[in-house]
Amino acid sequence: PGKLFFLTQTGTSKALAQRLLDLLSSKNNIPFDLVDPHTYEPEDLPKESLIIIIASTWEDGNPPQNSKFFVNWLADISTDFRAGNLLLSDCKFAVFGVGSRLYRDTFNAVARDLGKRLRGLGATEMVPVGEGDVDGGELESVFEGWSEKVVTVLKGGLVMENENGIVYESDVESLESDDDDDGEGGEDIVDLEDIAGKGPSRKKSVNVAETNGKLDGKREMVTPVIRANLEKQGYKIIGSHSGVKICRWTKSQLRGRGGCYKHSFYGIESHRCMEATPSLACANKCVFCWRHHTNPVGKSWQWKMDDPLEIVNTAIDLHTKMIKQTKGVPGVTQERLMEGLSPRHCALSLVGEPIMYPEINALVDELHRRRISTFLVTNAQFPEKIKMLKPVTQLYVSVDAATKDSLKAIDRPLFGDFWERFIDSLKALKEKHQRTVYRLTLVKGWNTEDIDAYSKLFVLGKPDFVEIKGVTYCGSSATSKLTMENVPWHSDVRAFSEALALKSEGEYEVACEHAHSCCVLLAKTEKFKVNGQWHTWIDYEKFHDLVALGRPFDSDDYMALTPSWAVYGAEEGGFDPDQSRYKKERHHKSKR
Repeated sequence: PGKLFFLTQTGTSKALAQRLLDLLSSKNNIPFDLVDPHTYEPEDLPKESLIIIIASTWEDGNPPQNSKFFVNWLADISTDFRAGNLLLSDCKFAVFGVGSRLYRDTFNAVARDLGKRLRGLGATEMVPVGEGDVDGGELESVFEGWSEKVVTVLKGGLVMENENGIVYESDVESLESDDDDDGEGGEDIVDLEDIAGKGPSRKKSVNVAETNGKLDGKREMVTPVIRANLEKQGYKIIGSHSGVKICRWTKSQLRGRGGCYKHSFYGIESHRCMEATPSLACANKCVFCWRHHTNPVGKSWQWKMDDPLEIVNTAIDLHTKMIKQTKGVPGVTQERLMEGLSPRHCALSLVGEPIMYPEINALVDELHRRRISTFLVTNAQFPEKIKMLKPVTQLYVSVDAATKDSLKAIDRPLFGDFWERFIDSLKALKEKHQRTVYRLTLVKGWNTEDIDAYSKLFVLGKPDFVEIKGVTYCGSSATSKLTMENVPWHSDVRAFSEALALKSEGEYEVACEHAHSCCVLLAKTEKFKVNGQWHTWIDYEKFHDLVALGRPFDSDDYMALTPSWAVYGAEEGGFDPDQSRYKKERHHKSKR
């Protein structure tokens, strides 16, 4: 039997290989063995007569972990003059790549290189290297078409080979389809030599299924696969690119068991907070992403666009339906339930990059018109969008690292000029008059040693606040190298925050903490510490009144007194004493 290799990091290539194995073995009676290259001896390759490789490209154009030895061996032997160019002359092969076109130069670099190496060793290529794009929304259809051509060749269906590539029976049949009813076939005739992508298509009408979600010339952001993955995680999908999800802290405060750190720091009522986003797409693939990269990515808006009013209406409708499902849950009172059914805050930080949505200003306006406050988070890759953004209640920029190298390692950005975009985003924040925040996520062993570098970033954006939070471990994932060892204790976060405040030489002080979330807040001393008392909370009604007036206003125009239990060092640790603290009983098995 032939060998079907999968070079995988997240499991996508393995899943595709298993699908192809079923197509080959079960449906066409062509025997193949599914092989993990990690368990295969590459020196046995010259013995093989038929190999197929499904290859993912990982960070910086490198092969996945399970295949490094296999790929490196092939690279070495192909440049060894002693091996010659006939080492694999008895072998036929096909390679399909799984990558992201957004990474440009390294798109399917591993698959392309494998094809070149195998050809150089004398192996015969059955079909050209297939190139699947995981972020382009067409991976499934491209792989299906490539697989059909592989099966055609293996069943003896090769018709001819010319200077432009290999031509298959299926391609010839498509030329002979009866699309000539209009009698104007002159312009649409395709020469056989143009099949390799140069000639115009004969097909004049294509249904939605054939376009993989493309409507009116634009594809939908959320493909069926992405939708299934996100819905499995509890997301409610709105239209073609937005989402909403109920937060565990919303459910917690509905039960009277405490609110999130935003309740402690800014006075948000967690049970009246709606987590949503108008763009599920992001421009980064962060190592600590708690969606495990199941959301789409992109560097610009390239999808069908939904109406902002429809997004807000549907988000509120879906959110309130989820709130209603808590009726009857122990601790949920009728009063809190009714309050929860009328959201007063919207955290535009659920997933993705909300600021990418072209109508973000119209969406924010609609939320403010309903007197719903807005906390918007951006990942510091779209400085021009920040400049164009209308006032929001509080604007965040994620500062995941303080140096270029560490930012690249942690955020894994799509943009080549990611560092320049990052710096320009911080500078754009400085020009905003409403409340601004640097949000730091501490990952032990990755970015907790850069105190000096972080402090130097303060002068660029002059944020009102700096939130410092320990990374949340979301379980094992092939897309992330993080373990529980990378999660800092609250004491680690406190020590880092105090050191950072000290570096600011009095410009910032440690103002609040929420021990349960491993989160600490620094605030500008001169602006928010009035007569020795912190004013980090927000007067939300005052904010909405200021927005309605339409005149310029500043962050200190709608600040409010911080309660003593939320202040840094208070014995409550940021837990609201009006709530009931609930601690789960943990039954650990005793070691024998």
